[in-house]
Amino acid sequence: MSRFRISYFFLLLPLIMTAIAESSRKVGHECAMKQDRTRIIGGVIDYSSRVGREQGVAMEMAVQDFHRSTCSVQLVLRFKDSQGSSARAALSALELIGSEEVQAIIGIGTITPQEATVVSEIRKATRDMPIISLTSSPATATTLLKNQLPFFVQMANDINVNIECIAAIVNNFRWRKVTVIYEDNNDFTTDSGLMTLLSDSLRVVGSEIDDHLAFPRHSSVSELDCSIGRELRKLRSKSNRVFIVAQSSIQFAISLFKKAKQIGMMEKGYVWIVSDEIASLLDSVDASALYNMQGVLGCRINFVDSTESFRRFKTKFRKSYGTRYAEEEEYSSPSIYALRAYDAAWTIAEAMGKSQANATSKEIFKQLLSSDFEGLSGRIRFRNKTLLQHRTFQIINVVGKSYREVAIWSPDSGFTGTSEKHEGENSRIGNMTMKELGPLYWPGGLQTVPKGRPSFGEDKPLKIGVPARGAFNQFVKVSYDQGLNSSYVTGFSVEVFEAVLKHLPDHLPYELVPYYGSYDDMVEEVYSKGLDAAVGDTEIMAYRCQYAEFSQPYLESGLTMVVTVKPDKSKEQWMFLETFTMRMWLITIAMHTFIGFVIWLIEHAENPDLKSFGAMLWFSVTVLFFAQREPLRSNLSRIVLAPWLFAILIISASFTASLTSMLTVSRLQPSVPDIDTLLRTNASVGCNGNSFIVRYLIGVLGFKPNNIKKIGSIDDYPDAFGNGDIQAAFFVVPHAKVILAKYCKGFTMAGPTFKLGGFGFVFPKGSPLAFEFSEAILKVKENGEMPRLEEYLLTSYNSCAPSTAIGGGLSSSSSLGPRPFAGLFLISGGISTFAFVVATVRLVRRHDRFIRAKLNGMRRWAFTFLNGCRQIVTSRFFL
Repeated sequence: MSRFRISYFFLLLPLIMTAIAESSRKVGHECAMKQDRTRIIGGVIDYSSRVGREQGVAMEMAVQDFHRSTCSVQLVLRFKDSQGSSARAALSALELIGSEEVQAIIGIGTITPQEATVVSEIRKATRDMPIISLTSSPATATTLLKNQLPFFVQMANDINVNIECIAAIVNNFRWRKVTVIYEDNNDFTTDSGLMTLLSDSLRVVGSEIDDHLAFPRHSSVSELDCSIGRELRKLRSKSNRVFIVAQSSIQFAISLFKKAKQIGMMEKGYVWIVSDEIASLLDSVDASALYNMQGVLGCRINFVDSTESFRRFKTKFRKSYGTRYAEEEEYSSPSIYALRAYDAAWTIAEAMGKSQANATSKEIFKQLLSSDFEGLSGRIRFRNKTLLQHRTFQIINVVGKSYREVAIWSPDSGFTGTSEKHEGENSRIGNMTMKELGPLYWPGGLQTVPKGRPSFGEDKPLKIGVPARGAFNQFVKVSYDQGLNSSYVTGFSVEVFEAVLKHLPDHLPYELVPYYGSYDDMVEEVYSKGLDAAVGDTEIMAYRCQYAEFSQPYLESGLTMVVTVKPDKSKEQWMFLETFTMRMWLITIAMHTFIGFVIWLIEHAENPDLKSFGAMLWFSVTVLFFAQREPLRSNLSRIVLAPWLFAILIISASFTASLTSMLTVSRLQPSVPDIDTLLRTNASVGCNGNSFIVRYLIGVLGFKPNNIKKIGSIDDYPDAFGNGDIQAAFFVVPHAKVILAKYCKGFTMAGPTFKLGGFGFVFPKGSPLAFEFSEAILKVKENGEMPRLEEYLLTSYNSCAPSTAIGGGLSSSSSLGPRPFAGLFLISGGISTFAFVVATVRLVRRHDRFIRAKLNGMRRWAFTFLNGCRQIVTSRFFL
């Protein structure tokens, strides 16, 4: 039986082989019939970089896969090595066009304005050939290429969104200054496009570039490690510790972080952020490189890596890449750049396959732009000759031998959390901050967010200067303790400073150092690094901002004038009228007159003492003093008068009290009404000689220098006024409030107040402490602590009665209005109105016959008048 089966198999074997050969011959003949439709695709690749090598392998795989799927067209790839130069890329394109007769080009990079002439030559030779770019470029460069090359298509990653993502990370952790490191690859950075984009994006979020460092390409520097080490040491000596590696090859990044690790710039307190060019290639670096990058944050293009098509591609890519580049076989996973190159080659291949054999370049280009399919890197479709991309980035954190994804970022949603990827979608948690998404691993193993700068006072306490010769020691007072043999500082400004310190994010060791120069000299001492900061009643002025940076003002300020006061005799003779408001006087007089008239109306018929109108007027006057002698005979009159007498009693008592209060307070007015009077009379004025006021009086207000007396202490001003040395003194408003609180009797503020910047703390230019103190000052103001400190300052020196407080010497009691007496007026007015109606009805009834006779007489007179008018009209117009 077994022999029979073997014999039967050998009999069928020739038939099987013949069928297979026939099938192959038919398929081969079918594909061979279309071998005449051969299209050549040119590729400009940088084989010196990992990205370029991945792109080359991926494009070859795309053409092979396309041939397996269809025989519609035969594609041939022709590659040229750009060696990382955009100029060489343009020349390589020319070579492909001239010698290889390509019908499309993939991979040409960005072209600088200096190479626009080369682009013009390409345009002449391309005859509107489709060109697909795989290199990121700024909008200006892309626009230039689109204008020069109408059939240019951009399929590279959007570098603008990448920059926005980096700026969002900086803003999320509130780092205000960053240092940018990039590799000058002779493409993007030669025209400062990268720096401009990054600077603009950081400015939007309130940050700025503190410094930047450009390195030549890796291949152009023979001693790269020495060059990197030398430049990094310079950066380490500066205060900023937030570094952004914005553009570089992965080879340069490996060398950079290796040297940074060696010189201690990957320790606690440092921050490193890498762009997509590095973050997307971390799967291709070994463990030693990742060891040097512990704690680095990166943002990279987000793509789906869980589909079956991606898994098949990854397996084939690793095999193909590892075979070609054996030294990189262990790290041969594809990046987004390989996926995008694969999709680009497939897109042009599909466009050529769908076009007719004799299709023009324009028709192929039109077919290319109509592409719409799901590629490995995402959806492939175009708008305005640019690939529509999913604008999402993964935020990754290098930890251990790999990295972990910590968030997803997009311009629309900001930071969102992610869970395990499921069917190509991320599980969104909502718009959050990265702090809410969980802890991050920072360089040096730090678990808290680095400040991005050295901790102030970590080596020695900050030297903070305080003005020792200020005229107002209520703000800063320097005293000497003989027992301790040291000085100590007190005052309002110091109390504010200590209150603000409690709201800073970190402890700040400091020592207050008395400074015996002027305020301007103290600001310049901060500028020259002799002092780390300055605290006191220092006015924020524009010219001082040239040397130093000020915090948010902790006290509002302005320049005002203080003068002596003198009695205002012109107002004393009519002072009694100011007890009531005009409205109160008018209502009282009207009510009194009306009530007197109602009582006369009721009494005049039966009471001979109130029969005449003059008697009614006299009765109204005597009622005011409760001295009326005329008896009232009608109960209705008594009802009207009773509530009004009570109202008169209340009003009279209030008048007496108000007038007494006004008479006990002196009526005062400024001895000098305004600044013009001082200038016109050539009067002398006083001010603090160590402050900016001297310069302001001369330069802005126009005072002569010899008319300005410099006074060194608050206690010297009363003597200067009393001796006639000065007619006015100029202070900033907080100082003026203090002097009025201490010497309130005899002084007042007069004239306009000239608005100024306010009192602030002084810091060196660019110091991050200025921002932190400004934020802390706002917190102190918002929680009500600042008003309490200011109130304590003024009340502790206030020796005045409440009526003559520091608001000025022109205090007076407020005039009384009708509102406090509204109830009395309503009751009296209502009763009087009712009585008036009753009296009027009685009067009408009493004189009923007389009224009727008068009305009949008026009616006869009216009839006679109208009849006469009618006769006159008839005689003149109708006869």
